[in-house]
Parts: sequence; structure tokens; C-alpha cells
Amino acid sequence: MKVSSTLLNIFVTAFLSVSCFALPSVADETKLDGLYAELAQPDLEDWEKVERQIWREWSRSGSASMDLLLRRGRNAMEKGDFAKAIEHLTALTDHAPDFAEGWNARATAFFNAEKFGLSIADIQRTLALNPRHFGALQGLGRILEELEQEEDALSAYKAAAAIHPHREGLKEAIERLERTVSGQDI
Repeated sequence: MKVSSTLLNIFVTAFLSVSCFALPSVADETKLDGLYAELAQPDLEDWEKVERQIWREWSRSGSASMDLLLRRGRNAMEKGDFAKAIEHLTALTDHAPDFAEGWNARATAFFNAEKFGLSIADIQRTLALNPRHFGALQGLGRILEELEQEEDALSAYKAAAAIHPHREGLKEAIERLERTVSGQDI
């Protein structure tokens, strides 16, 4: 699916310029603030543990039924059944529209199904609900890079790295795109 550069620019500008941080409705705001601060430490050795704690907080919807739909969607993705994942995750986003992780999970399913426009739309909703979602920002960068929107991809990757400097693959993606954008990667 071809997405116009104007549409991409609107999405990127809207989401990378967010300055206030909305948090998932169920997650403990104080706990997440502490985890984000810890994760941002450049010399943090056990960053994987902190990342897992953040994902656990993000994955708490406050409803056992919604948490079940999220697990079913993720399980279907692990099995490569993206249509089934999208089905479960659409039910989740329909019934819990303020649950950022439902939108992020469905964005991932759409990406894996190569439905980039739908994935970007769900990333938009994820970041509107949770602007510190480093996974959604990295996913946006990956899509934009696939669509050869290198400058916008670089901005998305840098935004993700500002929140999670240890995230696997981010440093390499930033370095690669900085070379490409500056014209050194010819």
C-alpha cells in the first residue's frame, strides 16, 4: 500500500511533537515515571528488566476480558496468523478504545500483514494515548524507512532512543539513516 508523503508528514509531525505525556489509563503513573527515568540512564546494565516492567504496565488494561483479547492477539501473531491477530485486536480496540497497547499490538499485526497505512493509523492512536511508547515510535521509524521516508524515519528512531537509549537496533538504525540522510551512504 502506498502512503502519500504528505500523509506521513502529518502523522510524523503530530506524534513527534507531542510534549505532554499521557499514560495508559490503568498503569500506575508514578511507577511508570520511575521506570522511564531508570531506563533513560545511559549506563543502566539491567535495562531488559526495566523494559519488561514497562511492557507489563502497558499491557494492563484493567479488564480480564480485554487482557485476554490482547493475549489472544499476541499469540496469533506469534503463530503467524495475522488475520486472526487483527480480528482479536480489533475487538480489543473496539471495546477498549483508550487502551494504548491494544492499538500498538494491532499496529504490529497490520505491519506484519504488510498493511502499512493501517499500521500507521494505529501507531497514531497509540502515540496519542501514550506518547512515550518507544515500541510504537520504533515501529513508525521502521515503516517510514520501508517507505523510503528516511528523514522522518530518523526522527521517529531518535524520539524512541530519547526514551529508551538501550533499545535493540535503534543505535544502528540511527547511525545508518544519519549516513543516508547526510549523503554519506551513496
